[in-house]
Formats: sequence, C-alpha cells, structure tokens
Amino acid sequence: MTTTQQHSAEPAAGSPLSELDLGVSGMTCASCAGRVEKALGRVPGVTDVSVNLATERARLTFAGPPDAKAAAAAVEAAGYHAERREFDLSVTGMTCASCAGRVEKALTRLPGVESAAVNLATERAHVVAFAGSVDAAALAAAVEKAGYGAAPLGQGGEAAEEQARADRGRRDLHHVLIAAALSLPLLAGMVGDLFGAHWMLPAAVQLVLASVVQFWLGARFYRAGWNAVRAGAGNMDLLVALGTSAAWGLSLYLMLTAHPGHEPHLYFEASAVLITFVLFGKWLEARAKGQTAAAIRALMDLRPATARLRRDGVETEVPVERVRVGDHVVVRPGERMPVDGRVVEGAGGVDESMLTGESLPVDKEPGARVTGGSINGDGLLVVETTAVGTETMLAQIVRMVEGAQASKAPIQRLVDRVSAVFVPAVLAIAALTLVGWWIVGGDLEVAIVTAVSVLVIACPCALGLATPTSIMVGTGAAARHGILIKDAEALERAHALTAVAFDKTGTLTEGKPRVTDLIAAEGVDEATLLRLAAALQAGSEHPLAHALRRRAEEAGAAVGPLTDFRALAGRGVAGTVEGRALQLGNARAVTEAGLQPGALADRAEALAHSGRTLSWLMEVGPAPRLLGLVAFGDTVKDSALTAVASLKAQGVEPVMVTGDGWGAARSVAAALGIERVFAEVLPGDKAAVVATLKGEGKSVGMVGDGVNDAPALAAADVGIAMATGTDVAMHSAGVTLMRGDPRLVAGAIDVSRRTYAKIRQGLFWAFAYNVIGIPLAASGHLSPVLAGAAMALSSVSVVVNALTLRGWTPPEETR
Repeated sequence: MTTTQQHSAEPAAGSPLSELDLGVSGMTCASCAGRVEKALGRVPGVTDVSVNLATERARLTFAGPPDAKAAAAAVEAAGYHAERREFDLSVTGMTCASCAGRVEKALTRLPGVESAAVNLATERAHVVAFAGSVDAAALAAAVEKAGYGAAPLGQGGEAAEEQARADRGRRDLHHVLIAAALSLPLLAGMVGDLFGAHWMLPAAVQLVLASVVQFWLGARFYRAGWNAVRAGAGNMDLLVALGTSAAWGLSLYLMLTAHPGHEPHLYFEASAVLITFVLFGKWLEARAKGQTAAAIRALMDLRPATARLRRDGVETEVPVERVRVGDHVVVRPGERMPVDGRVVEGAGGVDESMLTGESLPVDKEPGARVTGGSINGDGLLVVETTAVGTETMLAQIVRMVEGAQASKAPIQRLVDRVSAVFVPAVLAIAALTLVGWWIVGGDLEVAIVTAVSVLVIACPCALGLATPTSIMVGTGAAARHGILIKDAEALERAHALTAVAFDKTGTLTEGKPRVTDLIAAEGVDEATLLRLAAALQAGSEHPLAHALRRRAEEAGAAVGPLTDFRALAGRGVAGTVEGRALQLGNARAVTEAGLQPGALADRAEALAHSGRTLSWLMEVGPAPRLLGLVAFGDTVKDSALTAVASLKAQGVEPVMVTGDGWGAARSVAAALGIERVFAEVLPGDKAAVVATLKGEGKSVGMVGDGVNDAPALAAADVGIAMATGTDVAMHSAGVTLMRGDPRLVAGAIDVSRRTYAKIRQGLFWAFAYNVIGIPLAASGHLSPVLAGAAMALSSVSVVVNALTLRGWTPPEETR
C-alpha cells in the first residue's frame, strides 16, 4: 500500500503557483513521511506538500518561485537525505570566460539546481541538481535560452561530441582560408603604401571584399554578441563585432562622402584583417584545446570493443557490453584485457603501464587480478569477469580524471569575478577613448580608429583559459604516470605542501612482514606458542596475521578452531582457542592486562631495538600469564629511500606515523633518513598527529593505504592514498597513486607545482597583456590590425604554454 502524507496551506491571493518534485531517501515508515511533510510544510512559500513513501518523492507547491535549496535543507534538518543527481552537458558557442560565467548563471537560476560548473576549455557543464526537480532537457533549454547550444552527454555522447568538434574544426579552417584569401588583396594596398607603390584596390571592390568577410565569415561574432546583449552581459564577440563594425562603417561613410576624384583613406582592410586574425586565433585555440583532452581520449581508447567469451568450451567474439560478471573471457598474447577480472587459467606478464605508470610487465598466475585496458604479454589467459562497464577500474580512473578536469580551482573564482566586469569596463574605456580623442584632437576619424583598437585588443579569453587548460593537461599527464588527482582543489593545495606524513606499514615498507623469532615463556614450547598464536589470528586480515598463518603452514602446525574473536583497537586481538581465553597484542596490551615481561624482557628489548615488531601472547583467564612473544620484521621498499630524498630536495619534511613500537619505527626511520617519527599511535589518533603538524603552521599531506588511515587522510590538507590499499582510503584522499611506489608522492607534488606555475604564468600573461595593451591602444600607439593580431595571439599563447606540461614525467624517471 502506498503511504502519502499531505499538508496544505492557503496561498496568498494572486500569487502564481509553482510545483517542485524532490527525491527523499531514508524514510522507513509512515511516521517518517509525516515528519518530512511537516518539515517541508514549514519552508517559506510552501502552500501544499505531498510525500510518497513508496516512490520516495515529495511534491511541493509554492506560492511563487520554488526554493529547492530551502526544501532540501529542511529535509536534511529533519534527518533524511535529499537525493541529488548529476548531469553533464556539451555546450557550444562559448568564446570567453564571460560566456562560461553566463552559462553557469543560467543553469544555477533553474529551480532544483544546487551547483553548476562550466569548463571553457572542455566546453562542458557539470550540474548537480536535486533528484526529480529538473531534467537534462530543462538544463539544455536554459543554456539555449542564454544564447548557446547544449546537448546532454549520455552513452556514446563523447564520440558524437568528438565528431562534432572535428567537423567544427574543418569548417572553421575553411572560413579562415576564405577570409585570408579575401583580406590579402586589401592588405596588399596597405603594404604597397609602405614602399611607395600604389596597389590600393578601387573603393567599391574593397567594400565588396570587406563586406563578405564582415557579414558572412564574421556573422558568428554578431550572433554571439547579440545573444550576450539580450542576456544583459558582454563577451569577446561583442567587442569584436563593435570594433570591426565601427571600422567598416567609418570606411563606408568616408567612401560615400568623399569629393569626386579624391581617394579617401579607408579602413576596410582593418575590419577584414581583424576578423581573419580572430578567426585564425580561435581555430588555433580550438586545436590546442582539443590536445589538452588527449589523456582522457587515450584512457578511453584502452578498452577493446569486443571480448572473446568462453561458454561450454566454445569461444565466441561478442561486443564487450554483452559480457557479464562471472563470464570467462579468453585473452590471447598481445591483446588488451576487455574487463576487470581474476585469472583462472594460464600465466604470463601483463603490461599495466597505461594504468599504473609501471613500465615493467607484472607476472600473473591463477588467482591474480587483472585490469581492463592492460595488455596481455606472452601467455594465453582465461579471466573470470569481476567488473564490467562503469564499474571497471579503467572507467573509475576516467571518471576521476574527468571530474578533476571539470572542477574549478579556488584561484579561478578570482578570475570569474574579474571576467564578470571585464567587457563592461572595456566598453567604458573605448567610449572614453572615443570622446577624449574627439575633444582633444577634433578628428572623429582618428578617435573612432583608436577606440576600435581598444575594443579589439581587449581579450577575456586568455583569462578564462589559463586555469582550466593547465589543470586539464596537468591532471592528464599525472594520470599517464599512475597519479590520479581527485579535483582541482587537491591539485592547488598539493603545490604548497611543506610536510608529508607516511603511514609506515605498506607505504614505506612492503607491508608483508615475516615471523623472525618465536620466544616461548617458561613451561611453554615454541610449537605450542606458534599453534595458539596462529589460531588466534585466523579471523584477522592484518599483515601480521598473514605472516603468522604463513609460518604455521610452513611448520605444519595443526591450528585449532577460534571462537569469540574480537579486535582490540590499537592493542591486538582476543579470542578463545582450545578452550583457553587468549590475547595477542603489543606492549600496551601487556600492561593493561596487569602482566610483566619478566624473563623475556631482555630479549624483547634487544629485538625492539633492532627494529622488530613484537606481539605478546597472553592467557587472560582464569590465571593471567604470558605464554611468549612473536617477533616480526618488515622489508623497507627499495623506492622508499629515493622517495624521502626527493621530498627533502623539494623542501618537504618527511614524517613517519605508525602504530608500531618505537624500536621498529626508529629502525625504519634511520634507514630512510626520516628525522621525525610518531610511533605507537592508535588508528584514531593519526588524525590528531596531522592536526599537530598543521598546528605548527605546516601544510600537511598524509600518505596511507588502510581503513585506519582514512580519518587522517581526510584531516590532511591533501590525502594521498595507495591504490594497493582499501577503497575507503581512496575515497578519503585527494590524490590516489595507482601503484604502491612512494616515489610517486614526490611526483604528485612536482606535477602540482608545475601545473600551478603554468596557471600563474597564464594568468600573469592574460592580466599583463590587457593591462599593457589597453592603455597602448587607448593612447593611439597600436593600429587596429596590430591590436587584433595581439588579441588572437594572447589566447593561443596561454593554451600552448599549458600544453608544455604534456611531456611531464615524475622526477625519479628523469634521473
């Protein structure tokens, strides 16, 4: 039975009513629906509420415009969740940062839209809206109403978008070539004047050539400029349209008012060449922007279109979309893995370099995991499918890189504020220039030409492109080397890191400890100690537990059943084996149990000083006593020493944080050259260590790979997770390293610093260009043709500068 709760209030007389649908999750019964209904009924402007428990939907009627954010806040304040949905749109027709800002405003004004981010470089919009309140068609309509083209990106949308971009590029090139062909005869006359030759075309011929360029090839500037005016804003197209129209109109006026037999100085070549330069600049810019997305395209091209299924002993080639979890897929030597899976037959080396950056093939045998997109080297493999489609590692990597490229860096907010007032400010300066030159010089012709120079040299495009193009290229280059950056904010923060805290086990060390010593207490033999300790660890996935079980298997120990198993956070484990209540833990656990090491103290101290990790086996009832200790050793990763040296060379302080004892921690730190160590840290206290470092004024990165590292990763300025660890750690991190190589930490900081440097260079050039260029044009030192050429060059130079990041490699690979 469907449970629907309703709440009504009288609307104000004459108020237009509007409706809003909202998805609500977390409701479990009719009373939940009632609570949501009451919470929504208190939202200002709501006249009627209907909450449906079965569909998990709330329909609200407002007296006036709907306020989705207030409704969502009321739902969440009541203890439920307002469902959100994400949309991606392809947006066409944007030419500068002002355009991107206008599209953002058009989207955020829609009822139900929580946030919108528009990327000028990728020509995409990412929208987060409350589920049920708006759909893709409404979003596209809002963009089109603002004067731009829009289409939702769905299945196959990327391919269609790529084809459309290629078609647009070919058309724009044809327009550039036609404009150049029509403008060259006009330009020849101006060049001839420099050498005393009279190559000037008749005025009527100039008018025809310039008019074709102005009103056919330059029509795009009029359309985009008119759309901006209708929306109450301005953009680069409006400046170009006004400037070139003024030059063309002035030339026409001078031609029509000239005395018979007198050839006036016309500016048709200025308007035509200006449009040609701008068209050429936009074509170059579009080509360069296309190259910034090369990393994403390369990742998407990794997945094969078909897979070879084996069913009932018969192999059949099918589209990869038809493969399901559990299917067996045959992969021959030299072929790419079509899916994520587990090897069930065969063995061989697999090249995972495009996913992890690891150049050497990784040996795979039955039971080993393989990732879609990697290349099978030298053996026939049969793989059992574990993930397909959007759930594969490759798809997740693509989503993460796309998300980073679509996000906005904090520095971009300043640029957005400048862009919002840029065009109106330029129009005001051009108007003042016109009036000033006319009043001071009394020559309207010179005043108009100077104002035209001001209009065409101003370029908001470079401002809008500096940040997103650098972020796109930087995150793409990082992804090629196994460094996945979650968003632009993480990229921006990483460049400023002054300290990096490493979790020891699995990050600086191999994380695969081995049992080095078994020391039994008096009255207990070594075999019993190993048997009981291994049995107690049967329920644990801790690396030390694996080491104990492996040692017991090698010794052929008969491990008994375990009951009442429980983990003791930061201390060890406890349980019942062979009817005995046992506990295996660290020195803290021994102290808390009220026991003393006794005769084992000297051996334990010597082992601890040598860097061993100690676990004490205790019987905790009825008569508590020590049964012995187990010593573990871990191997420091070969790459860890280089990683620490690289960080120090970057001016970043390496810090080690571990739950292990001080002896093991100091031993590893000494081997690696790490001066600052936090040992015997409980899992919940790692975040407190990060807070301590931040309290010292440091910008802190935290590197970890386990569940217990997640709070510290979230607390750090930048969390860095090893992909060899847990999903929880990766979700808490701003940066994910696709292989367990600590040298990539220095790589992540390096690519962040280089990307941020490119952003600053681009913004400096964009600001400096306008700060220097506009006064030069206003003072009459730049002709309209030179101003147009400089404007076209500014955007292209910013994008090309960002593209130099494509060749980035991590520091250790250049040594």
